[in-house]
Amino acid sequence: MARKIQAIRGMNDILPDQSSVWLYLEKTVADVVKSYGYQQIRFPIVENTDLFKRGVGETTDIVEKEMYTFNDRNGESLTLRPEGTASCVRAADQAGLLFNQTQRLWYTGPMFRYERPQKGRYRQFHQIGVESFGMSSADIDAELIILSARLWQKLGLLEHVELQLNTIGLASERETYKAALVDYLTQFKDQLDEDSQRRLGTNPLRILDSKDESTQAVLKDAPNLEDFIGEESQADFDFLQAILKANGIPFVINRRLVRGLDYYGKTVFEWVTTHLGSQATVCAGGRYDGLVEQLGGKSTPAVGFAMGIERLVLLLETLSLIPVEAKFSTDVFVISMGDDAGLASFVLAERLREENAHLVVLRHCGGGNFKNQMKKADRSEARFTIILGQDEVDQGVCQIKDMSTGEQETRPIDDVAAYINTKL
Repeated sequence: MARKIQAIRGMNDILPDQSSVWLYLEKTVADVVKSYGYQQIRFPIVENTDLFKRGVGETTDIVEKEMYTFNDRNGESLTLRPEGTASCVRAADQAGLLFNQTQRLWYTGPMFRYERPQKGRYRQFHQIGVESFGMSSADIDAELIILSARLWQKLGLLEHVELQLNTIGLASERETYKAALVDYLTQFKDQLDEDSQRRLGTNPLRILDSKDESTQAVLKDAPNLEDFIGEESQADFDFLQAILKANGIPFVINRRLVRGLDYYGKTVFEWVTTHLGSQATVCAGGRYDGLVEQLGGKSTPAVGFAMGIERLVLLLETLSLIPVEAKFSTDVFVISMGDDAGLASFVLAERLREENAHLVVLRHCGGGNFKNQMKKADRSEARFTIILGQDEVDQGVCQIKDMSTGEQETRPIDDVAAYINTKL
């Protein structure tokens, strides 16, 4: 017997009993973003490697350690996308959608990072991203955050997540701060964890969100980023907070929040939860005004966020917040005995679907005696089973059994669709 081929570690199948929850989440997101005027954009899974080196940052963990990169047959370096923002910028700019225009875009799909798989963190994972372009005022930052809050409300998650905000200022302000931070941390290099020691010379801001206790102890007396923030950045941050307060969106200021990608500047934010252990962040984003120009386009202000579908599904399941209607269920199971009844059952099943597009109708296929067909009807957990035999066909009727009560009655075939609609 041939050896069975297994899925690649950290790349998971989404099975039928899970996919209905994914569909529910994706539909809820699609409805919310549409109500704010966002349109969907789709782009390839594979991109030129330089897109992520230039966009995400060569010294980030993603580029240094996590990307799936390979050479194609022409020797060109390609990468499975590790995140969506850089690809969204590339696609929108290539199509001429950005310069001197405003765009509200969203996308969904798989991303790929080589890291140690654990619950809520996988090598193939799925994200939903929301991006806006061409608007420099902090009111669009606020709109995105309020949009995400409305999504949590729709999903029943609002009371289970916390919004954390920070401003990391302009690039010039961050450079001044980085120099001061490096000068300070260099004195205590031996007390920093291994990752922080490495980042000291490449990406020192990432040291601020280290989870290592000894590193955090050193950081207690480190220079504060807020002391290096200029008037423009602070004014934008104050305006953002005022809008959130006016709309009743609670938040906390987290001065250690910097985000792990090089393209962010000014506003950064995360929605976090205490219900998923170490995988606390369920949505994160911020402003990235320099990214379009960094990737070869015209200077374009931009802000966006991304959320992980796996973590959101896990959170919904952990909190038992998946509504009954989100789970797959069968409404009607149709069985028949005899050739004439089989043909009539096909016509009836199609008529039920035609007259109520929301009905899930399963017609038994493959023959079998009445007893076996009824067993399958029971296992389907359908609300109603419709039974057709030769006698029913001759009389133009069918038997309808309510599987929840066991009651059965005879109805004219022409009335079945209307009758089922009144019951469901």
